[in-house]
Amino acid sequence: MAVAEARADVEIVSVDSMQVYRGMDIGTAKPLAAERRAVAHHLIDLVDPREEFTVARFQREYHAVTDAIAKRGHHALLVGGTGLYHRAAIDQLDLPGEWPALRAQLHVELADRGVDVLYRRLVELDPPAAAKIEPTNERRVIRALEVCEGSGRRFSSFGPGLETYPSTAVPQIGLMWPRDVLTQRVAQRVHAMLDRGLLDEVRGLADLGLSKTSAQALGYKELLAHLGGELSYDEAVELIIVRTRQFAVRQIRWFQRDPRVRWIHIEHDPVAEVGPVVLATLAQSEGPSQGS
Repeated sequence: MAVAEARADVEIVSVDSMQVYRGMDIGTAKPLAAERRAVAHHLIDLVDPREEFTVARFQREYHAVTDAIAKRGHHALLVGGTGLYHRAAIDQLDLPGEWPALRAQLHVELADRGVDVLYRRLVELDPPAAAKIEPTNERRVIRALEVCEGSGRRFSSFGPGLETYPSTAVPQIGLMWPRDVLTQRVAQRVHAMLDRGLLDEVRGLADLGLSKTSAQALGYKELLAHLGGELSYDEAVELIIVRTRQFAVRQIRWFQRDPRVRWIHIEHDPVAEVGPVVLATLAQSEGPSQGS
């Protein structure tokens, strides 16, 4: 927000797999209404929480939005969060299609025979993909089989692949807090969301129904378990904090693998310590470009 308010030609693009859902506001840390009035934000509130949302859909929406931003002569400042969405946006990942009928059939087979049978089939069809997927990860096993059987190609053949980091015109800046400060900030953030009414937000969404994708969002999954009688409130809160810390570590590891990211170590104030770097990066660009 500090960068966008300092430059009239900056528009913010959310790269977050859960901010696309309408009504999931507090737990996904969406920008406030006043912030969205002050600065143009994109790729927020795209679908109903009962809908599934895929990285391929995000990629299409992203290109439409950033093309429009470029035509206005503005910069797109990508913000977030979801590593695979980030790579799909800046690296033009070759994403496989979808075969809903086949996916439904695989879910029936999962219920009847278990994930072990499906995983063994994936090992036969696509050993490289199977080697990178936990045998118990039902969602990823089904997705890989759906692509193998639907496209006639190995799931692992879609590229360039996440292990390749091609050159890109998109500067990338990573923010790194000291680990102990990050731990404190996670706990504070969770409690602040609860104080703002996260439990009531989840309760309302539960009444409307959530898709398998949206129901996995951090904070929502645990509070749904609490509302279902599986966890006490205190147990749910503690689990949200623990899982958020774990997710933060996974995010750091994901982005640290990318040699193109310029890391800035923050000690106190991200606006003062990071803002000038982003502004300088934008100033160095020639004409409309994208920054992340």
